[in-house]
Amino acid sequence: MSLREAINSYHDLLTDELAGESQLQLENQQRLRGLFFGGRPLCNVLRPRFMTPEQYHFLQKRVHLLMHAFDKIYHVALEDATFRAQFGLLNWEEELIKHDPGFRDPSPTSRIDTFFVTERGGLRLTEYNAETPASPAYNDVLAEVFYGLPVMREFLHRYEVRPLPGRHSVLHALVDAYQQWLGRREAPRIAILDWREVPSYSEFVLFAEYFKSQGIECIITDPREVEYRDGRLMAGDFSITLIYKRVLLSELVERGGLDQPVLRAVRDGAVCMVNSARCKILHKKASLAVLSDERNAALFTAEEQEAISAHIPWTCRVEERVASYRGRAIDLLPFIFEHREELVLKPNDEYGGKGIVLGWETDPTTWAQAIQVALTEPYIVQERVAIPSEPYPNLIEGHTVLIDRMLDTNPLVFYGDYVDGCLSRLSTQALLNVSAGSGSAVATFVVEKR
Repeated sequence: MSLREAINSYHDLLTDELAGESQLQLENQQRLRGLFFGGRPLCNVLRPRFMTPEQYHFLQKRVHLLMHAFDKIYHVALEDATFRAQFGLLNWEEELIKHDPGFRDPSPTSRIDTFFVTERGGLRLTEYNAETPASPAYNDVLAEVFYGLPVMREFLHRYEVRPLPGRHSVLHALVDAYQQWLGRREAPRIAILDWREVPSYSEFVLFAEYFKSQGIECIITDPREVEYRDGRLMAGDFSITLIYKRVLLSELVERGGLDQPVLRAVRDGAVCMVNSARCKILHKKASLAVLSDERNAALFTAEEQEAISAHIPWTCRVEERVASYRGRAIDLLPFIFEHREELVLKPNDEYGGKGIVLGWETDPTTWAQAIQVALTEPYIVQERVAIPSEPYPNLIEGHTVLIDRMLDTNPLVFYGDYVDGCLSRLSTQALLNVSAGSGSAVATFVVEKR
């Protein structure tokens, strides 16, 4: 079965009448289930993202191999301050990573942002979200919604589809880290921690409901509402033993400093926090530069070097230096200026598309200004990746219309090791990010012909 065949079969089912019924149900279900990012519905298309079993297995295999390489640079960085300087950690981050979190993996739950491409390697990994990976619960519930659409009822006559859920693996990773930290098997008391006003708050509700359905006590709380007293971290009368950290460490430190109650409780060993502060090493976008830097090649096996070459786009810290690009020495800053159309500038540690400058969408003057900014703040430069697209159906004035959408592929990674689940985002713009306002989420299914 070809993927195009399955997609075309789904689209052929969407008569205007069936599309109208499905659109109404999609809207109603998102409203009922709280599938909103801020005030926007999470999904605005009538087809889920389909992936063949072969694509999903390829994704699992190749990401697993790359995660071994990430693990190597993490452990070297943890022990060697000179090597760690390549990642561009800030002073407060250097201070926090001294604390042993009490469990093995710095990021028991994480997400890789990739694109399936047609050129060499077939896959490009552009970012590693090792700190606060969002949307597993959104994806799970969106899959339930799509299963119930009238058009899916017809599609299931000829095709078998299976979702790629993530909530269960998030829970397992949290509990496993907690029990390592505690030293015995015991259920945690979880606090999902982030600012109450964030647009992803509705996902916290979905996670809390799921955790409770599995017999785990859970609350959602704001860092401003917790107290550290008598050796316990408290949210009102709820004693927190495990923090599911969705708040960014940079925001926590910016607003409360290193003596913020949460951070004091973590450093005192009074509470377990997942992901740990050590996640910041690999979360830095410069981690991709560390992987692709020829000076670090000896750390990796031949198989890992092949995977890095195939799947990591050329990435480099922005600084005055001689670097290597496709086997030749380059003077980095003039190279960045001259090759604007093929490059993107990214802050070393930001989210939601903030600070990203796409060279091919920027005039030379603005690009030059962006390079100057990148020299004063930690930035990376990365080779442009060809973004794939697929047609997705929308209901416009009562009629089904197919619109090409760019899409990414975001596998969920657990224990810094294996892929279990996958998210997808769509956009009509090159910056695929729901937070940036230019994209939407869509349920992801593996599809096979019956």
